[in-house]
Amino acid sequence: MAFCASCGAQLPADGSNCPACGKAAGQSAGGGAAATPAATAGGLQDNVAGMLAYVTIIPAIIFLVVAPYNQNKFIRFHSFQSLFFGVAWIAISIVLSILAAMPFLGFLTLFIWPLVGLACLIIWVILLMKAYGGQKFKLPVIGDLAEKQANA
Repeated sequence: MAFCASCGAQLPADGSNCPACGKAAGQSAGGGAAATPAATAGGLQDNVAGMLAYVTIIPAIIFLVVAPYNQNKFIRFHSFQSLFFGVAWIAISIVLSILAAMPFLGFLTLFIWPLVGLACLIIWVILLMKAYGGQKFKLPVIGDLAEKQANA
């Protein structure tokens, strides 16, 4: 799955021209062949900005507000997915905390809590690596929501 170096839109399989901006596949904003991922006007490359969006919610919010980054669909997607993943992680923690207070289920959460925490950590690392690799990796439900918001 490739993305336009100029606008960040997904390129068709034949790789001819970008459907959003019309530039040739592999052509950067300057007109030459793009050897590295495209850099936004602020100087950060798209893959680095996408990865930084997952570090905490602060860079994700900044990327959604600051002008050169909020116009790139790749960065917007990863920022929204980071925010939605953080909200899901907090919601799961709250549910497990409530279950821990219950008499019988509290004992079970001693075993479930580390597994859920480890799963969330592994998913987070995968999201970091995929964003740095320039890939648009979608989580099952969260990814669809993030894609809708990024394309809006």
